[in-house]
Amino acid sequence: MPTKAREYIDFWTENSVHAAEQYGTTGASQKVSELVGRLVEGAKEQGIAQNDMEKEVGDLTAYIRDKLGAANQTEQGRRK
Repeated sequence: MPTKAREYIDFWTENSVHAAEQYGTTGASQKVSELVGRLVEGAKEQGIAQNDMEKEVGDLTAYIRDKLGAANQTEQGRRK
């Protein structure tokens, strides 16, 4: 059964990590540090410690960078 931390991470990334908008228009943040900060801050408000999240997915920066890269790769494939 997923932990509270894992459930939060999955929910947050699904709703907050998005591909860059087409043609360079302003859209979703592509700054990994900003995204990680928002993840940690939101989790803190839910009573979830950063350490608990890192136990679930490892380094948060690397995890968010990978999620963002996958979202951008999927979007590029869709445009072709």
